[in-house]
Amino acid sequence: MAPGSKEVAKAAVRLALTSSREDENALKARYAEKGIRVAAVDFGGEFLASVMRIVECTVVAAKREKIISETHHEEGAVAGAVREAISQITSKAIGLNVGGKIGIARYDEHIAVGIFFGIGLLHLNEVAVGLGHRVI
Repeated sequence: MAPGSKEVAKAAVRLALTSSREDENALKARYAEKGIRVAAVDFGGEFLASVMRIVECTVVAAKREKIISETHHEEGAVAGAVREAISQITSKAIGLNVGGKIGIARYDEHIAVGIFFGIGLLHLNEVAVGLGHRVI
């Protein structure tokens, strides 16, 4: 059976949760066997100043890894999915530094973006996961 939105969302979140490039590459290979295209990108900085950079990096990574083409509706779908993921953790992150990884996954018309955030002030860290999905 072909992967649907649930499987694509799982792939995005799992990729965002990888802790090393080796784990990331192994997961990419496993999803490639299923026909799910994936990419990941790291980010960090002060939350509010980083939001646009996170959106831009996600769209660029999706294009670079050939998850999407350079059409405005595919770029918009990725941008919308990452904005949705960010909105889920905004209340925890405003005014603090964040760092983490973005996972992007696509199968056919389903595209999902999962973000793992470490949110911190000194050594008092919080963690959060956001997820957005769109259909292209």
